[in-house]
Amino acid sequence: MNTSKNLLFIVALFYFIAGCDVNAADNKCNDQPVNLLTEQFQESQAEIQIVLDGIFTSIQEKDADKLISYHAYVEKFTEFRDSEPRFNSQENEAYERGFVGAISGFDYNLGDLKIAVYGDVAVVTFHADFRPTIGEDVMQIWGSTTLVFVKTVNGWKITHEHHSPLNVG
Repeated sequence: MNTSKNLLFIVALFYFIAGCDVNAADNKCNDQPVNLLTEQFQESQAEIQIVLDGIFTSIQEKDADKLISYHAYVEKFTEFRDSEPRFNSQENEAYERGFVGAISGFDYNLGDLKIAVYGDVAVVTFHADFRPTIGEDVMQIWGSTTLVFVKTVNGWKITHEHHSPLNVG
């Protein structure tokens, strides 16, 4: 009986020292570090694409609460918009609720979309072609947008937004 316990202890100690994940599905050690700069993290990219689709669907459906749920409104949240000084989470939430409340329609295209994942952090960039309808008027908004996401226990959340005008010609 003691031999079994000793053997189990030695095996557990080996896994601990070797840095193996004893809960891994394949029970193999991965002693190669992940290169955050070259690894694509395709599963995370797909998860973020679903979040992006949800963000813009919530705008189209005028569901401000759903839109807000995609943000991590914590002290670290920041936003830059239209060459103005930095906005915090309360200012971002007020702006987004006001925007969703003001529109009667919203069409969009995310040109040159890039989802770059670095483990539990992702940087999403795109050329925004937004066409919100406000009253009877369809506006045209061109912008360069960067969204920084962090993976949380509640999924991928926006922790930073940067919107600047895009020159199109």
